[in-house]
Amino acid sequence: METTTLQAEVRDSRGKGPARRLRAEGKIPGVFYGPGVQPTPLTLSPKELTQALRGERGRNVVFKLSVGGKDELAMVKELSTDPVTQELVHIDLYRILEDKVLEVNVPFHTHGRAAGVVQGGVLNVTRRTLPLRTKPANIPVSIDVDVTSLELKGTISVEDIEFPEGVECTLRPKLTLAIILEPRKATAAEEAEDAAAAAAKPSADAAVPAADADKAAT
Repeated sequence: METTTLQAEVRDSRGKGPARRLRAEGKIPGVFYGPGVQPTPLTLSPKELTQALRGERGRNVVFKLSVGGKDELAMVKELSTDPVTQELVHIDLYRILEDKVLEVNVPFHTHGRAAGVVQGGVLNVTRRTLPLRTKPANIPVSIDVDVTSLELKGTISVEDIEFPEGVECTLRPKLTLAIILEPRKATAAEEAEDAAAAAAKPSADAAVPAADADKAAT
């Protein structure tokens, strides 16, 4: 199983004040918790965390967390960023077990130029991530689907995707993930009908006929 080593220090102080001081020192406060462990406040390196989270696995990276002289497997549970700078300010790391199934969200990508797009259609992808159930060692980087053969009105549903062994999608099998939509085009007949209707419609500020005006004056 692919893992990223992450060094951490157990910290004794808790609360907003100590956390602010840690950030001022260029460090990130965090918490490690999960099955079989007590919640443990941590101090972490922002450089190591940022590099790992910017990798191809993003938030699905599996950390080998070295804490208190012991190695644990962990994944990101929650993270907080500064609303202005977008810098990481706090992270929750959740203990995972190598033989236990967990739920993750994995990016969903399409590739290839669909036949329906060549014919003038538009590819509409309804989901950018897919919720999956699998063990840590089987988490895919992404789910990629070739749409080259997809014709106009053609669709790809959850049940059409061949997921890696040991990976299950929790969405409904019939749920559409991608579809080739037909562009709306007005026919020449429709355009002619619209033009005729517009010409026949009286103007809102049309003048009162002269005869009627004379009657109204008497």
